[in-house]
Amino acid sequence: APAPAPAQPAVHTCKSRPLDLVFIIDSSRSVRVEEFEKVKIFLSKMIDTLDIGERATRVAVLNYASTVNIEFPLRTYFDKASVKEAVSRIEPLSAGTMTGLAIQTAMEEVFAEEAGARPASLNIPKVAIIVTDGHPQDQVQEIADRAQASGIEIYAVGVGRADIQSLRLMASEPLDEHVSYVETYDVIGKLTSKFKETFCDVDMCALGTHDCEQVCVSTDGSYTCDCYEGFTLNPDRKSCSRVDVCGLGTHDCEQLCVNADGSFRCDCYEGYTLNPDRKTCSRVDVCALGTHDCEQLCVNANGSFRCDCYEGYTLNPDKKTCSRPNICALGTHDCQQICLNIDGSYGCDCYEGYTLNPDRKTCSRVDVCAQGSHDCQQVCVNTDGSYSCDCYEGFTLNPDKKTCSRVTSSSLLTTEESCKCEALITFQNTITSFLETLSTKLDEMSDKLQTYQYGQELV
Repeated sequence: APAPAPAQPAVHTCKSRPLDLVFIIDSSRSVRVEEFEKVKIFLSKMIDTLDIGERATRVAVLNYASTVNIEFPLRTYFDKASVKEAVSRIEPLSAGTMTGLAIQTAMEEVFAEEAGARPASLNIPKVAIIVTDGHPQDQVQEIADRAQASGIEIYAVGVGRADIQSLRLMASEPLDEHVSYVETYDVIGKLTSKFKETFCDVDMCALGTHDCEQVCVSTDGSYTCDCYEGFTLNPDRKSCSRVDVCGLGTHDCEQLCVNADGSFRCDCYEGYTLNPDRKTCSRVDVCALGTHDCEQLCVNANGSFRCDCYEGYTLNPDKKTCSRPNICALGTHDCQQICLNIDGSYGCDCYEGYTLNPDRKTCSRVDVCAQGSHDCQQVCVNTDGSYSCDCYEGFTLNPDKKTCSRVTSSSLLTTEESCKCEALITFQNTITSFLETLSTKLDEMSDKLQTYQYGQELV
């Protein structure tokens, strides 16, 4: 057979109302140590019946004898475990019984807002439970009346030898609901159920009939709606909207405010980064981050960056890499003959046979002959940046185009056209013969002349 389904927990429609609850406990010499421990057990059981919390019931404990000691105020603990642990550490004072002083201290100090009591506007009941086994050694009626007039509801619990009349003087009306008595501390625990019923309130939230969107808070026989942190209750008192903290204008962000779960965080415009104070912004130094892809220079520009190049370089169309500019190709140079690209700039040069002038722009023809570097034997002739050799008159250039030889008559003749060579030779021979004949005749005439001159001298 299948296992029976586990029993479903009962829905508790009764829960303790939110209270500001102060226990005022007598630890005078009449209360023995073991009896005081039973009082602490009673307090712990009472705490178990309460809904402890910052928005629920807050608890304080005031310990008194001839003096008063505030063990912990209402603002200290907001969970059962912490309250019970604090109760377990309480030690008895073991002296007189100044109940009136204890009530006055509770009214003036423990139920004060600075001690954790909630303001009257919230309508949270203020309740004091006094546990005593003796007769007050001071006046209680007047101070109890003042406390009740200030809005404090007083419950008086007497044990053993407690003075019933004093209990009635300090308790609130109706007395049959606010005065309790037990014979010994051994049975004080039975009062726990009585107070549980007294502080019980129908938990309208637990009934599930409420229409709160987020949080239901039980009140005296009714309920109110509330919202999670970061939300605010709408005018319909049921639904919730996220709190627009940025819209309230109470933030301290320098540039951008971003709502975040009922709070806010600061942010910055594009190109800025949030400073460590999480409020102000500084321009992003993208170049310093090293995430750019510029080949040479990175220049920050309004939270972004652009690439640039070293002097003598120009940015390529990819806007990242750089190239040396071809200034010569741009045509902006002033070279007369040749332009040479040099490290992002340019220099001028000249064609062969020319040399660059001192202005480093224009060119002049090279005077090779004047430089003395030629190897002509006789005459050097400049020719378009170079040179050729020639010879003096009466000399002819040899086949090596450098040296010269003296011109002879035969060499002169041989320079004539080859077709007239024989006629020239014949003419040459005729002339030679004629000259020889002429020379002979001249010699004969010279001899005759000399003979004639000699004869004249003899006469």
